[in-house]
Amino acid sequence: MWRDSNPGSGSEGAEEAGCTLKRPAVHRRTNTERHVHINYEKPCRENMQTWPERVSALVPGLTQQPCRTLTYFSLRKGKRKSVKSVPDRFMRLHCGLWIRRKAGYKKKLWKKLPERRKRLREIVFCNKTQSKLLDKMTTSFWRRRNWYVDDPYLKYHDRVNLKV
Repeated sequence: MWRDSNPGSGSEGAEEAGCTLKRPAVHRRTNTERHVHINYEKPCRENMQTWPERVSALVPGLTQQPCRTLTYFSLRKGKRKSVKSVPDRFMRLHCGLWIRRKAGYKKKLWKKLPERRKRLREIVFCNKTQSKLLDKMTTSFWRRRNWYVDDPYLKYHDRVNLKV
Protein backbone atom coordinates (compact mmCIF):
# COMPACT_ATOMS: atom_id res chain seq x y z
CA MET A 1 0.00 0.00 0.00
CA TRP A 2 1.13 3.50 -0.78
CA ARG A 3 1.07 6.15 1.90
CA ASP A 4 -0.83 9.10 0.51
CA SER A 5 -0.72 12.61 1.81
CA ASN A 6 -4.48 12.87 1.30
CA PRO A 7 -6.50 11.64 4.29
CA GLY A 8 -9.28 9.23 3.45
CA SER A 9 -7.51 7.80 0.42
CA GLY A 10 -8.01 4.18 1.49
CA SER A 11 -4.56 3.50 2.92
CA GLU A 12 -5.64 3.64 6.55
CA GLY A 13 -6.06 -0.13 6.81
CA ALA A 14 -2.50 -0.70 5.72
CA GLU A 15 -1.12 1.71 8.26
CA GLU A 16 -3.13 0.10 11.04
CA ALA A 17 -1.59 -3.24 10.14
CA GLY A 18 1.85 -1.65 10.35
CA CYS A 19 2.52 -1.78 6.60
CA THR A 20 3.92 1.45 5.29
CA LEU A 21 5.39 1.99 1.89
CA LYS A 22 5.88 5.54 0.73
CA ARG A 23 4.95 6.60 -2.77
CA PRO A 24 8.08 6.74 -4.94
CA ALA A 25 9.48 10.21 -5.31
CA VAL A 26 10.25 11.08 -8.94
CA HIS A 27 12.96 13.67 -9.53
CA ARG A 28 13.57 15.17 -12.96
CA ARG A 29 17.21 15.20 -13.92
CA THR A 30 17.06 15.77 -17.64
CA ASN A 31 14.38 15.63 -20.26
CA THR A 32 15.07 11.97 -21.05
CA GLU A 33 15.85 10.24 -17.75
CA ARG A 34 14.11 9.95 -14.42
CA HIS A 35 15.40 8.83 -11.08
CA VAL A 36 13.10 7.04 -8.67
CA HIS A 37 13.59 6.85 -4.90
CA ILE A 38 11.53 4.29 -2.99
CA ASN A 39 11.57 4.51 0.78
CA TYR A 40 10.64 1.31 2.59
CA GLU A 41 9.90 1.67 6.27
CA LYS A 42 8.44 -1.74 7.10
CA PRO A 43 7.49 -4.32 4.49
CA CYS A 44 3.97 -5.66 4.76
CA ARG A 45 4.30 -9.42 5.30
CA GLU A 46 0.75 -10.03 6.45
CA ASN A 47 -0.95 -9.63 3.09
CA MET A 48 1.93 -10.76 0.89
CA GLN A 49 1.54 -14.11 -0.87
CA THR A 50 3.92 -16.07 -3.01
CA TRP A 51 2.97 -16.52 -6.66
CA PRO A 52 1.86 -20.17 -6.27
CA GLU A 53 -0.56 -19.12 -3.55
CA ARG A 54 -2.01 -16.38 -5.73
CA VAL A 55 -2.36 -18.63 -8.76
CA SER A 56 -3.69 -21.62 -6.82
CA ALA A 57 -6.54 -19.49 -5.56
CA LEU A 58 -7.60 -18.96 -9.17
CA VAL A 59 -6.93 -22.50 -10.42
CA PRO A 60 -7.32 -25.05 -7.63
CA GLY A 61 -6.18 -27.96 -9.83
CA LEU A 62 -2.60 -26.68 -9.93
CA THR A 63 -1.76 -27.51 -6.34
CA GLN A 64 -3.44 -30.90 -6.27
CA GLN A 65 -1.13 -33.59 -7.59
CA PRO A 66 -2.64 -36.74 -9.06
CA CYS A 67 -2.76 -39.31 -6.29
CA ARG A 68 -2.84 -43.03 -6.99
CA THR A 69 -2.16 -44.46 -3.59
CA LEU A 70 -1.62 -48.13 -3.06
CA THR A 71 -3.80 -49.87 -0.49
CA TYR A 72 -1.68 -52.22 1.59
CA PHE A 73 -4.53 -53.54 3.75
CA SER A 74 -8.17 -53.28 2.70
CA LEU A 75 -10.85 -52.59 5.27
CA ARG A 76 -12.97 -55.68 4.57
CA LYS A 77 -10.49 -58.51 4.14
CA GLY A 78 -7.18 -56.90 5.00
CA LYS A 79 -5.72 -57.71 1.58
CA ARG A 80 -3.49 -55.67 -0.69
CA LYS A 81 -5.29 -53.88 -3.54
CA SER A 82 -4.14 -52.93 -7.02
CA VAL A 83 -4.15 -49.39 -8.30
CA LYS A 84 -7.08 -49.46 -10.71
CA SER A 85 -5.50 -47.32 -13.42
CA VAL A 86 -2.52 -49.65 -13.91
CA PRO A 87 -4.36 -52.62 -15.48
CA ASP A 88 -6.43 -50.17 -17.53
CA ARG A 89 -3.44 -48.38 -19.04
CA PHE A 90 -0.73 -51.05 -19.14
CA MET A 91 -0.38 -54.71 -20.00
CA ARG A 92 2.12 -57.02 -18.37
CA LEU A 93 3.97 -59.57 -20.45
CA HIS A 94 4.96 -62.86 -18.85
CA CYS A 95 8.66 -61.98 -19.02
CA GLY A 96 8.01 -59.09 -16.60
CA LEU A 97 7.95 -56.22 -19.08
CA TRP A 98 5.03 -53.85 -19.26
CA ILE A 99 3.71 -52.32 -22.48
CA ARG A 100 1.63 -49.21 -22.98
CA ARG A 101 0.24 -46.95 -25.65
CA LYS A 102 1.92 -43.64 -26.37
CA ALA A 103 0.55 -40.63 -24.57
CA GLY A 104 -2.07 -38.63 -26.46
CA TYR A 105 -2.92 -41.38 -28.94
CA LYS A 106 -6.61 -40.48 -28.84
CA LYS A 107 -6.48 -36.76 -28.11
CA LYS A 108 -7.06 -34.05 -30.73
CA LEU A 109 -6.37 -36.34 -33.67
CA TRP A 110 -7.99 -33.89 -36.07
CA LYS A 111 -5.01 -31.55 -35.86
CA LYS A 112 -2.24 -34.16 -35.97
CA LEU A 113 -0.57 -35.23 -39.18
CA PRO A 114 -1.12 -38.82 -40.37
CA GLU A 115 2.52 -39.71 -39.67
CA ARG A 116 2.20 -38.52 -36.11
CA ARG A 117 -1.11 -40.36 -35.68
CA LYS A 118 0.56 -43.56 -36.86
CA ARG A 119 3.46 -43.00 -34.47
CA LEU A 120 1.07 -42.44 -31.56
CA ARG A 121 -0.76 -45.71 -32.26
CA GLU A 122 2.43 -47.65 -31.57
CA ILE A 123 2.83 -49.71 -28.43
CA VAL A 124 6.04 -49.15 -26.47
CA PHE A 125 7.81 -50.96 -23.64
CA CYS A 126 8.24 -49.48 -20.19
CA ASN A 127 11.77 -49.34 -18.82
CA LYS A 128 13.11 -51.36 -15.89
CA THR A 129 12.29 -48.78 -13.22
CA GLN A 130 8.75 -48.31 -14.47
CA SER A 131 8.21 -52.09 -14.70
CA LYS A 132 9.30 -52.57 -11.09
CA LEU A 133 7.02 -49.76 -9.95
CA LEU A 134 4.06 -51.18 -11.86
CA ASP A 135 4.72 -54.61 -10.34
CA LYS A 136 4.51 -53.03 -6.89
CA MET A 137 1.26 -51.27 -7.78
CA THR A 138 -0.51 -54.49 -8.78
CA THR A 139 -1.38 -57.73 -7.04
CA SER A 140 -0.30 -61.22 -8.05
CA PHE A 141 -3.55 -61.61 -10.02
CA TRP A 142 -2.29 -59.15 -12.64
CA ARG A 143 1.25 -60.56 -12.60
CA ARG A 144 0.28 -64.15 -13.45
CA ARG A 145 0.44 -65.55 -16.95
CA ASN A 146 -2.76 -65.50 -18.99
CA TRP A 147 -3.42 -67.58 -22.08
CA TYR A 148 -5.61 -65.92 -24.68
CA VAL A 149 -6.95 -67.33 -27.95
CA ASP A 150 -5.14 -65.69 -30.89
CA ASP A 151 -3.03 -63.53 -28.60
CA PRO A 152 -1.28 -60.87 -30.73
CA TYR A 153 1.43 -60.50 -28.05
CA LEU A 154 2.27 -64.23 -27.87
CA LYS A 155 5.74 -63.82 -29.36
CA TYR A 156 6.54 -61.02 -26.90
CA HIS A 157 5.59 -62.88 -23.70
CA ASP A 158 8.80 -64.96 -23.56
CA ARG A 159 12.10 -63.21 -24.12
CA VAL A 160 15.52 -64.82 -24.27
CA ASN A 161 18.69 -63.36 -22.75
CA LEU A 162 16.79 -60.61 -21.02
CA LYS A 163 17.33 -59.70 -17.38
CA VAL A 164 14.78 -57.39 -15.87
